Amino acid sequence: MKIVIPGGTGQVGTILARSLQADNHQVVVLSRKPVRAAWRVAVWDAQTLDIWAEEFEDADVVINLAGRSVNCRYNAENRRQILESRVNSTRVVGEAISRASHPPRLWLQMSTATIYAHRYDAPNDETTGILGGAEPDAPDTWRFSIDVAKAWEQAMDEAAISPHTRRVKMRAAMVMSPDVGGVFDTLLGIVRRGLGGRAGDGRQYVSWIHYEDFVRAVYWLIEKQEIEGAINLAAPNPLPNADFMRELREAWGIPLGLPATKLMLEIGAVFMRTETELLLKSRRVVPQRLLESGFGFRFPTWESAAKDLCRQWRENKHRTG
Repeated sequence: MKIVIPGGTGQVGTILARSLQADNHQVVVLSRKPVRAAWRVAVWDAQTLDIWAEEFEDADVVINLAGRSVNCRYNAENRRQILESRVNSTRVVGEAISRASHPPRLWLQMSTATIYAHRYDAPNDETTGILGGAEPDAPDTWRFSIDVAKAWEQAMDEAAISPHTRRVKMRAAMVMSPDVGGVFDTLLGIVRRGLGGRAGDGRQYVSWIHYEDFVRAVYWLIEKQEIEGAINLAAPNPLPNADFMRELREAWGIPLGLPATKLMLEIGAVFMRTETELLLKSRRVVPQRLLESGFGFRFPTWESAAKDLCRQWRENKHRTG
């Protein structure tokens, strides 16, 4: 297949491109800047049509991952960039698809599990899940993330493309891989320093997906032509933060980790130029539609995933010295 990945230079895009290239597919990544890669890279600005749109001709699949990193403080300028980078890039991808003489048969659009409400009582699936905004006392930063997620998906829904191009919105949880700089690498660094205790009261649920299952799920969505609309890409067993961190410590071989209170996290976030939402919002998300379609997870539990990721992280560290 020919697969075009707008915004594919980040961690998730690199994971996908690497796997697709290894399977002998033709991969084209759209990037704001020219970068060296084992696959072809075309430059775009993620907001206006240009020569890059020619890549969509005769492409089989477009996987749009474009969007500014949310690992920052949510000041006014960063909020503008986070929102506009997602909405504008999604809109222009839709325009490129609509103008192609032979458009791709599938548009996979990245979204986020953050679109669901903060809750403890029950999991959020695609059918009965509560979309965010149901918690009146939620911090302003949480409401902003939900608004961005909704606008992101709306931009895809409003795209005037041929009905022959199938649309799937991937509401992805945190993709865990052993790659340097990723979410897992960051969490493991905290554990290795003895600070891997619970965050806040530890009751908030953590949703996640092993990167191998994420790649397999993308292949599954490509193959299953009956699947359209919103799909949760998350392992089927989210767990409270306290248990999540305990199982990560056990996988690494460290019995104890210092907990961090909510106040400590807020202070730390200021110095690290980030937000506490990723740690404190309860993301209890389950992949109902994936499971109902017959998809099987290689890593359905965090215990098995954490052990495998720790093993791979050690192997990578050994190879690189």
